[in-house]
Amino acid sequence: MDGGFWSEVERELDRQPAYVLRRALPPWALCARPAQLPPPGDWRQWLLIGGRGSGKTRAGAEWVRAMALGEAPLAGRVHGRIALVAETLGDAREVMVEGESGLRALDYATRPVFEASRRRLVFANGAVAQVFSSEDPDALRGYQFDAAWGDELAKWTHAQDCFDNLQLALRLGEHPRMLLTTTPRAVPILKRLTAEEATAVTRMRTAENAGNLAAGFVTAMEARYGGSRLARQELDGEMIEAREDALFDRASIDRLRVRAAPDLSRIVVAVDPPASSGRTSDACGIVAAGLAPDGTIYVLADRSRRGLKPPEWAAAAVSLYRELEADRIVAEVNQGGEMVEAVLRTVAPEVPVSAVRATRGKWVRAEPVAALYEQGRVRHAGGFAELEDELCDFGPNGLSNGRSPDRLDAMVWAVTALSQPRAEPRIRRL
Repeated sequence: MDGGFWSEVERELDRQPAYVLRRALPPWALCARPAQLPPPGDWRQWLLIGGRGSGKTRAGAEWVRAMALGEAPLAGRVHGRIALVAETLGDAREVMVEGESGLRALDYATRPVFEASRRRLVFANGAVAQVFSSEDPDALRGYQFDAAWGDELAKWTHAQDCFDNLQLALRLGEHPRMLLTTTPRAVPILKRLTAEEATAVTRMRTAENAGNLAAGFVTAMEARYGGSRLARQELDGEMIEAREDALFDRASIDRLRVRAAPDLSRIVVAVDPPASSGRTSDACGIVAAGLAPDGTIYVLADRSRRGLKPPEWAAAAVSLYRELEADRIVAEVNQGGEMVEAVLRTVAPEVPVSAVRATRGKWVRAEPVAALYEQGRVRHAGGFAELEDELCDFGPNGLSNGRSPDRLDAMVWAVTALSQPRAEPRIRRL
């Protein structure tokens, strides 16, 4: 069909009153993103973790509406007694009930009535959604429900007590269920629920909902915060955990981060080969860093990968060397001895390689580098999520997951090489 036909359709839609358009809109089950719809399975609580503006509230409101009215396919029957829980009563009303994506803002012909004095929302079929605050967990005592929606669980004041009372009240019907929408924080209740078998977990990124946000918002936020802990938590919906005895501080890394490095006088690519090759082996650490004329060191790239054979990790290191026009490759030879240097020279005979051997433990080697970070003498040029996770999870007994900190090792070798004075001729392409 030609453009004139669709132009006429658009003009006709513009002439229609709002109530006609509302009735013509597809139901939520057809227009929602898959992540906004209830997951399959016999779950008791659905944990919907997402970045800001990712569509969590709209998903929660639509789910409650469908449960209250028994609308298929989101609900198999009417759920007449529903709990709505937020951090405060004000949040419940302003976000869950009256907010832009709240229950009374859904674009349908009939809206539930909010009875402010009784703190409840009454639907046309008589179903009731009662409002509660996490500040008063005992207020849930005496009530019973067959469905519940808790918003911003990670912010709840008395999270565990409130959740426990809500669980005890969720005892009506054949299969009572709870939806918990939240931006992630590494709080105990969120970590515990994520690991429970009765929990279905869905994750959403802010960028997935860009079409419903202000033009340019996602681009602007990524430009300002991209790669930082704040962006990973508030935009990408990742749960970033902090380790109290970690050698590196995530907040300091974020504070000193830059979008791009200045002109650099030296660049090295450091390689920490795995002890063995194969899909389940440790990663091969491949990290590049550069030295600025003022003595500041910039981490430039993390190309570490798991499951590479020696010729493959050697090729990856050489590729990064050439991409950055680096001065040399620094390779740890504890695991492979002369083989490591030989493999690199087989891939690229002309590339200068310095072999380094670890004579002290990982923690001791990393301490001087951590001190440089604390002094503001090491900065990250961009975001390196997996490397930074290793840095901020590295304690006296290693990583929490027991794996080898290969990315950290490679970064330590690169920064150590650059922090040692060295005269080296340098020629760059014009």
